[in-house]
Amino acid sequence: MPPKLRVAERLTAPPELASYLEGLEEPHIVFDRRYRIVAANAAYRRQYSPSASVLGRTCYEVSHRFAVPCDQAGESCPFAKTRESGQRERVLHLHHTPQGEAYIDIELTPLADASGEAVLFVERMAPLRTAQGQPAQQGLIGRSPAFREMLEQVARVAPSEASVLLLGESGTGKELVARAVHEASERAAQALVVVDCASLPETLFEAEVFGHERGAFTGATTTRTGLAETANGGTLFLDEVGDIPLAMQVKLLRLLESGTFRRVGSSELRRTDVRVVAATHRDLGTMVADGRFREDLYYRLATFPIRLPPLREREGDLALLAEALLARVAPKRRLALSPAALARLAGHRFPGNVRELRNVLERAALFCDGPVLEALHVERALAAGLPLSRPALAVEAPARSLREISRQALRERLAAHGGRRADLARELGISERTLYRRLRELDTPEGEPR
Repeated sequence: MPPKLRVAERLTAPPELASYLEGLEEPHIVFDRRYRIVAANAAYRRQYSPSASVLGRTCYEVSHRFAVPCDQAGESCPFAKTRESGQRERVLHLHHTPQGEAYIDIELTPLADASGEAVLFVERMAPLRTAQGQPAQQGLIGRSPAFREMLEQVARVAPSEASVLLLGESGTGKELVARAVHEASERAAQALVVVDCASLPETLFEAEVFGHERGAFTGATTTRTGLAETANGGTLFLDEVGDIPLAMQVKLLRLLESGTFRRVGSSELRRTDVRVVAATHRDLGTMVADGRFREDLYYRLATFPIRLPPLREREGDLALLAEALLARVAPKRRLALSPAALARLAGHRFPGNVRELRNVLERAALFCDGPVLEALHVERALAAGLPLSRPALAVEAPARSLREISRQALRERLAAHGGRRADLARELGISERTLYRRLRELDTPEGEPR
């Protein structure tokens, strides 16, 4: 239940409350049922109105430069949600600050009088430092509903210790989102360590992640600390986790569940304290069903899944991203996009998402000699990026279905295992019942009902 206050609705806040808020590091205000600010701590005054008093002004005018309440201006309003629920509420807001627009995680707490009626409201504002609603040199950029929904999930999960699984197409910015989760967490002062799972062959994965002792294998001339140990106290980002070799998945699972591991060539059990953020463009559910990804590891990683929207779903973000990316790829030229060039970009689907957009803009900048990118420059850049067509073969093998590929993979694992089927099920991370069902399916001809 919200705390109760014996106060009448007036343009003052209890002095004890105002004094308490004054010493807090994050911006806080207190306002009444008419949105009028009755108290603001020093952090809020510095952030939103360093040269003028805020008392008596409305919160939406000071924080947003709006003439009407947020919910009447197209924004989600924590005050509206709190009045409806009578409880504390959180929303992600786009605030206007002297430094420009910034995403703010807002928590609003109602304060009731002796009769139980909410008369004052305490608003806490925490900036999401790596996301912005305007072009910037670094960080996540966007204003679209799909982008903001993703950010709202980041703001909610970041302060916790929950494992996060980022799902999305290639080029959607998964490493930037992982960094946003890290920097909004309690581990922000420690390291964010990236493991590029796609680039590590099975022979190197274990030594790279867990480290190795001197002499553990040919070429191991010194002892090496692994990435899991390097990330101690911080965040371990497993990029393209779907590419982790199956044999290594059980060792990764042990690390996630117990925080323990052994270096290659050592029997000593070591410990590390890491928060895991993983990312993939693959369909892990299908991989689990096919026996190519451990089911138990999937559920351990996917405590809090976040889907990253592709660029084609981020309506209105293209212009913001293009301006910011131009500044990054040609920082000394101050290039601008003509309306026709922007329209040409908007007509492209960008299957490679933001990464492809950056490449197109970099090529367009090289084609352009003046200060403005025109539609012709964009057209040439798009044409130059078309994939090469594959030469036709005289005879091509017929395409195999996903089911047949899965069957063949299971046959090969079964032939190579040579042990009990219970052991094989445990190695694949599935139940014995699931394994037996898959084995029965091996005898079902392709195309027939199962």
